[in-house]
Amino acid sequence: MPLPAVSGFFLSVGCVRVVDMTGDASGFAAGSAGEAGADQVMARFEGHRRELCAYAYRMLGSSFEAEDAVQDAFTRAWKAYDSFEGRSSLRSWLYKITTNICLDMLDGPQRRARPMDLSGASDPENPLPPPQPDYVWVEPIPNALAFGADPADHASTRDSLRLAFVAACQHLPATQRAILIMREVLRFSASETAEMLTLTPASVNSALQRARATISKARPSESAGYDESDDRQRELVDGFLRAFEAYDMDALTTLLKADVAMSMPPYDFWVSGPANVARFMTTTGGQCRGSRLVPLAGANGLPAFGHYKPSGKPGVYTPWSVTVLEFHGAAISGLNFFLDTDRLFPLFGLPPELRD
Repeated sequence: MPLPAVSGFFLSVGCVRVVDMTGDASGFAAGSAGEAGADQVMARFEGHRRELCAYAYRMLGSSFEAEDAVQDAFTRAWKAYDSFEGRSSLRSWLYKITTNICLDMLDGPQRRARPMDLSGASDPENPLPPPQPDYVWVEPIPNALAFGADPADHASTRDSLRLAFVAACQHLPATQRAILIMREVLRFSASETAEMLTLTPASVNSALQRARATISKARPSESAGYDESDDRQRELVDGFLRAFEAYDMDALTTLLKADVAMSMPPYDFWVSGPANVARFMTTTGGQCRGSRLVPLAGANGLPAFGHYKPSGKPGVYTPWSVTVLEFHGAAISGLNFFLDTDRLFPLFGLPPELRD
């Protein structure tokens, strides 16, 4: 039977992933949801999209895979909606479905990482090594995919979306990862978590202790969140923008923490310390001189920019990176240049070139 007209589509923010829900019901169970209540069902699912996407991102380390997981979860939930008897909340039911999908996607040895997790610091004047595949790296996630409109949602969510925290979670076996996030981040009870994972509360608590011990050994790098109401942090961001566009390394290095880390996925390459950042920028990275930075709505709860470098044609700039800043105290502690612009620029809604 054909699915009812239910506003037409599922849409996701940023890089639009569209699943037509109006035509043939191929792949869907007959009678999934009555036509009269279809709009309401879709609206109820959509109300949980951002938090589910944030959860899947913490699990998977990829905003693209997180979007795919949530879309798959909604499709499965639609098919099974008639069997949902309300014994748990809709939110818990959707988390259970999303968790099962993430666990299936994590069925393998590969874990995502940051360059700092894979090797020691690089010589800033060395040539860049060959790029690694995208599945190697923890990727950024646009704020619009992970945060709701309520500022309180940002405050409670952003710390657990830090790049360092997401990378540290990748050290955990998949089920422990889910348990840690459900219990420590989402604040589900042991009983709720056990029900979603088909475990006992005792096994959940035991796994949580092991996960905490592993995370403690992984030692995610210290960084603070970003608060737009903090004048000092806003000035750091503004100062970075001015110094980088002017390519003023003296001004830039005064903003950086003594052990600042600068990384450039997909390259297994990173440098540490303000002096080495400046050396890289004026040697191997000298092609970034004259770049333009476009402020974004944020990534991982942090300030972010679309970075365009000179194309060689006057007044024309081409994509170079999505740049995410990290903070600690009164300094910038992380400069993250994500260079996979073919995938990331559409995700962040950035145009394929910039002109003066």
